[in-house]
Amino acid sequence: MKIDELRSKYIEFFTGKNHKQISGKSLIPENDPTVLFTTAGMHPLVPYLLGEDHPAGKRLVNFQKCIRTGDIDAVGDSSHLTFFEMLGNWSLGDYFKKEAITMSYEFLTSSEWLGFAPEQLSVTVFKGDDSVPADNESAEIWRSVGIPDDRIYFLPREDNWWGPAGKTGPCGPDTEMFIDTGKEPCGRDCRPGCSCGKYFEIWNDVFMEYEKKEDGSYIPLKRKNVDTGMGIERTAAMLQGKSSVYDTEYFAELIKGIEKLSGTHYGADDTQDASIRIITDHVRTSVFILGDEQGLKPSNLGQGYILRRLIRRAVRHGRKLGIEGFFLKYLAEIVVAQYKGVYPELQKNREFILSELDMEEERFSQTLKKGEKEFSKMLPNLLKSKNPVIPGRIAFKLYDTYGFPYELTEELAAESGLGMDKAGFEKAFAKHQELSKQGADKTFKGGLADHSEATTALHTATHLLHKALRTVLGDHVQQKGSNITVDRLRFDFTHPEKMTPEQIKEVEDLVNKQIEADLPVTMEVMALEDAKKAGALAFFGDKYDEKVKVYSIGEFSKEVCGGPHVKRTGTMGHFRIKKEQSSSAGVRRIRAVLEHS
Repeated sequence: MKIDELRSKYIEFFTGKNHKQISGKSLIPENDPTVLFTTAGMHPLVPYLLGEDHPAGKRLVNFQKCIRTGDIDAVGDSSHLTFFEMLGNWSLGDYFKKEAITMSYEFLTSSEWLGFAPEQLSVTVFKGDDSVPADNESAEIWRSVGIPDDRIYFLPREDNWWGPAGKTGPCGPDTEMFIDTGKEPCGRDCRPGCSCGKYFEIWNDVFMEYEKKEDGSYIPLKRKNVDTGMGIERTAAMLQGKSSVYDTEYFAELIKGIEKLSGTHYGADDTQDASIRIITDHVRTSVFILGDEQGLKPSNLGQGYILRRLIRRAVRHGRKLGIEGFFLKYLAEIVVAQYKGVYPELQKNREFILSELDMEEERFSQTLKKGEKEFSKMLPNLLKSKNPVIPGRIAFKLYDTYGFPYELTEELAAESGLGMDKAGFEKAFAKHQELSKQGADKTFKGGLADHSEATTALHTATHLLHKALRTVLGDHVQQKGSNITVDRLRFDFTHPEKMTPEQIKEVEDLVNKQIEADLPVTMEVMALEDAKKAGALAFFGDKYDEKVKVYSIGEFSKEVCGGPHVKRTGTMGHFRIKKEQSSSAGVRRIRAVLEHS
């Protein structure tokens, strides 16, 4: 079964079980700065899993583009990806374990759907601990559909427990489904979750049935939810009898392109294969980030830094394979052509994707030249030293200051007869990572995961700002993206020129006038077309579902939105614009705060 057929069958199966299909969302979480990217299908649904009513109802299904950046350095093996597609279905206070597990089993094993042999299937459930009992209910349901005890594994919290998203909140056990690949077990303790490759995880059903309290105790939730996730690429690999996600059809076409550019042959050499897989993954991920509606560019901060790292890592591995000249644009065209039917934003933003990849390749080319020049300056003194080894701090300086990859420093060192202090480099790099993590922890706090008063007020302020900008500058102004932390809001909008100081003050005054008026904030659910007819702003095209939430702030603002809002504006504080600058061609960016006396 091909990837496109799997995606369609999943949606068909669950809509046939009275689930409403909802659209996938942006890769850039609009109102949740706790993470850099959308990491799972459930991520955009956090408010509804926390108790809000979803406009589409209690049973939902969709496919969602996702990025996980924690495993970038692991990409190159047969299974790790940074970008992937997730299939998901949800019950928001409707069905629970019995229905979720029986539907999962039917979809996996029925000849009408995926048709896996039942004997290939092994499952895991939560074994329980001092805080929460074992999930015997899920185990019993698995037995009732035909899974024997020797293929039901009770595993600890680190394997079979989800949440909460913060220190407190909804959480619960999960049950995970694995396909036995037929490989010999690696030892007596081999089981699902083992990294040897015998068991391949393809689906996960999370049962949110507890609430964790401040004192660490768990109490049963009044409204229980189900959140499931199936990775498209991993499941397709199993359906096609492949041992690697990179052997499925979308990757195969990209790999052919790399073989053509490099003159290498995939499958002939393990080291070359790792480089080919890294290029394949990183180009695909970069295309999806650049093609997202947020218009993100490579930079040295946050999401832009991850994008830059992916692009430059792909270029470096292209160089290792002997690819000469710029090549990312050629591979990006393949990705756009493959996915444009499912994700039309890639075709829409094609020119932006290709030009940004070209520019970043050019920048990296200059970076490499600077790094090589700096290395040449250091070389005479290094060769004269008693210990002809490049110290770790120097290798890290080349990496941190000039963006020069460690592996290239290592290559140049070997050519010059020098050794490398790898341990020293890794120590300096670990210190850098810890400082970066501390900075990220400080920056990315707030958002949908905690619904704090500060982030809720700032989110409401983006609505007032949007309307004020349209009033002062004109109706050509449209929101292009936003990002909110507990400390500030960032708002991108279409406008061809820099705002004047007078315009900035006029917008500030207009927003503060609405705050001082203590306007009520109300919400109603309606069809998208009805919302537009009623004058609600809605500029994100395919991101919206058939039924939407419309938030009105008095008579001043009316906008389609799913984020958190205050009840009245009078509690928000004083609005102040701290910075107005260019974000990209024809797009301006405002950073603003709410101040409390």
